[in-house]
Amino acid sequence: MDFYKYSLRKLFDVPQIITIHYFEYEKNFTFSGEAHNFWEFLCVDKGEVTVTADNQIYTLKKGNIIFHKPQQFHSVAANGKIAPNLVVISFVCLSPAMNFFENKILQLGEAERNFLATIIAEANDAFLTPLNNPYTKQLFGNPHQSPGAEQLIQLSLEQFLISLYRKGNFVDSNSKLTKSVKLRQEEEIFEHIKTYMEAHLSQTLTIEQICQDNLIAPSQLQKLFHNKCKSGIIEYFSYMKINRAKELIREKNMNFTQIADSLGYTSIHYFSRQFKKITGMTPSEYALSIKVFSEK
Repeated sequence: MDFYKYSLRKLFDVPQIITIHYFEYEKNFTFSGEAHNFWEFLCVDKGEVTVTADNQIYTLKKGNIIFHKPQQFHSVAANGKIAPNLVVISFVCLSPAMNFFENKILQLGEAERNFLATIIAEANDAFLTPLNNPYTKQLFGNPHQSPGAEQLIQLSLEQFLISLYRKGNFVDSNSKLTKSVKLRQEEEIFEHIKTYMEAHLSQTLTIEQICQDNLIAPSQLQKLFHNKCKSGIIEYFSYMKINRAKELIREKNMNFTQIADSLGYTSIHYFSRQFKKITGMTPSEYALSIKVFSEK
């Protein structure tokens, strides 16, 4: 008996990305407008903006998203009161289902925000082009990007479109996301944020900065790390710093002051207190314990 190879259908196919932006604008920001031959969407992550699409004027608030079809003229302006943060992504998609997004203002849910967070996180790794440059017209790939980064952007964008499409066409669309899919999304976001923190061990991060750079709500971030690590995000970041300090002590290439400085601690005394709080030993005691252990 011959096996039959079933060809999978795609509701949305995104073969090319034009730009991926995460903007932080001033409260009086205005963009006079443009039109181009590809799709683009604008999502408000913070604040409020007024968007013009052809002759229609819309007010978008946090969590709102609007799509601009190819050749549609569009412009945007802040309200003069709140500095907005915006996600703007433009891409090529010839799928007929894209017609669903014309002339609609949609509200993002948790699933869509998770997909956007993955796109932003992977874009920071996949491209050398800064995501906060409003004049970008071409993305330049990072030759040292993590394996599969660009593909994850494509897949996450297609999942993002599917999720919005289902929400608009099926009342109970959220129930279709199985528990395993949600867990996978959470695991991806958790790993992205861990990688982000590892790259910023030399800095002093705040919850606000982590949320802003990874496009995630503070409550969602705290819940994620409580479920995964049974600790708060800043507590986990401190734990990562001390683990790195332990590695540097074992390598014996820097003294304690240099290690403290390399990990962004304001003083050697604060570093020592944090080290003892987490390990139960001072840096000197830890170094001695390693030495004694190695001599046995």
